Amino acid sequence: MTHTEHLTKYVGHFIEGLAQSGVTDAVISPGSRSTPLAVLFAEHPTIKEWVIVDERSAAFFALGLAKQTKRPVALICTSGTAAANYYPAIVEAHYSRVPLIVLTADRPHELRDVGAPQAIEQIKMYGDYAKWFHDMALPEATPSMLNYVRNKAVRAVHMSQEGTAGIVHLNFPFREPLMPDVALQDKWTSAPKHDNQRFAFDGQNVLSEADIHALINLWASGKKGLFVCGPQPDQKLANAIIGLASEWGWPILADPLSQLRTTGEQSPVIIDTYDAFLKDREIRERLQADVIVRFGAMPVSKSYLFYIQELTEAAHFVVEKAQGHREPVGLPSQFIYADPVLLCETLKQKASGQNAEPDWLQQWQDMQQTASTHIGKASETLTEGDAVNVLVEAVPENETVYVGNSMAVRDLDTFLINNTKQLNILANRGANGIDGMLSSGLGAAASGQHVTLLLGDLSFYHDMNGLLAAKHYPLNMTVLVINNNGGGIFSFLPQANEPKHFEALFGTPLHIDFKHTAALYELNYDLVDNQADLLKSLKNSYEQKGVTIVEVQTNRADNAQMHKQLWQDIADDIKT
Repeated sequence: MTHTEHLTKYVGHFIEGLAQSGVTDAVISPGSRSTPLAVLFAEHPTIKEWVIVDERSAAFFALGLAKQTKRPVALICTSGTAAANYYPAIVEAHYSRVPLIVLTADRPHELRDVGAPQAIEQIKMYGDYAKWFHDMALPEATPSMLNYVRNKAVRAVHMSQEGTAGIVHLNFPFREPLMPDVALQDKWTSAPKHDNQRFAFDGQNVLSEADIHALINLWASGKKGLFVCGPQPDQKLANAIIGLASEWGWPILADPLSQLRTTGEQSPVIIDTYDAFLKDREIRERLQADVIVRFGAMPVSKSYLFYIQELTEAAHFVVEKAQGHREPVGLPSQFIYADPVLLCETLKQKASGQNAEPDWLQQWQDMQQTASTHIGKASETLTEGDAVNVLVEAVPENETVYVGNSMAVRDLDTFLINNTKQLNILANRGANGIDGMLSSGLGAAASGQHVTLLLGDLSFYHDMNGLLAAKHYPLNMTVLVINNNGGGIFSFLPQANEPKHFEALFGTPLHIDFKHTAALYELNYDLVDNQADLLKSLKNSYEQKGVTIVEVQTNRADNAQMHKQLWQDIADDIKT
């Protein structure tokens, strides 16, 4: 058997192992050393290949696709710094618990650490960000080695999803020649195919009957219980928490990324304006909870952070599906490792929060009503808050809204109020970076669904390379760019009070006309300056194919003042 036959069967059997385990998409960045992987992924009959030239964009594209489909995506690159360019998205995927299978090509062992070109240290190069790393054996096509390579593929898919989902990294050393024989028979398998091949059968993590009763006693002992749901992607969990809270009579503080604000139904237990009124210390002191149970990651809201930092006497509980320690405040907390949907359903059946203080929920609901009234008022101009309100009005039912970090997600937190429209809200809140957002949105759109991306001008600029995917593939996305010519979030921070260096170091105005960016990639573009035109432009974007960029230009200083005045008006109204 020739070198090419060994290479082709070895890589082919690996890819078939991925396919049999449920992988349907592979994102490939061009390169020479990765030729065996790239060519055979492109040849495979059931795996769709996406060729993204820029590696950083490719990794974020894969991240967005995996988030949207909730399936692991394969990510392939050549050796050297190509693999290093995956790093930002790998960090994000680790912290946001997204399954990615990273396949890096490498020089063979004799060309490592000897000064060979395009050879860097790739062994465990992603450190603890990878759940599992394996340096693959050199290709052979003996029966034992084909079993080995198939088993590694199946294990990689399992490991990426097992427990807390995340990154798996397999490093492939290849000797030249690198071109596989695509006409070779049995390149996918030389053994009988086993349908539904899987590495393991995982059961659901459930608490014992004794633990359930212990939780009920602990939670019901409080007079002022509070459920909190931070960023999490599961609509089933959203509905389960609402059911539990409704039975117990506890309010739920619902993060904009919790999926609770967009279930398609309004619920009186959902409190989604808390970020606005918890900014006031006196109001926080009125709402002293004694039991707090959090699902999902830490909420976006800084006001919520201040609130729980002051609740040192409260009992804090954090629910995690599997392992994990997401408690950044440092408060004494008890972790509940159980399937959160089953936990909610069980607790709903077993008991209710009959010991809750009678007007506890009503206090939150009254403040919610006051804040909602102020937040829903339209201004005469087109502010950043108005842009979010118009977006929520225009976006179609069941749309995916992918939101950027910095001001974008905070505006969504303030202005996305619980409504009857069912939406899927995604964001890259693992590491909270502003990079890779265009690619993440386009990756989500690669699932075949239209996606709406909300982001700021700096985030748009950071990933303009990612727009090339929209030119090469029939992807449908609406991009709403809030252009305040710089880093708007810094206008809310103490740095804004030091004008000497503020603009150069923090404001960082770009002075870029994004119309030319749209033209470069042959995309639809609209610049709007009033609410009526914004609504029309957004609605038009949902009726046409391809990517449409809708730009709203605002003023950073005015936006900061608008927010501060809104928060003050809400606090004053609540306290009168």
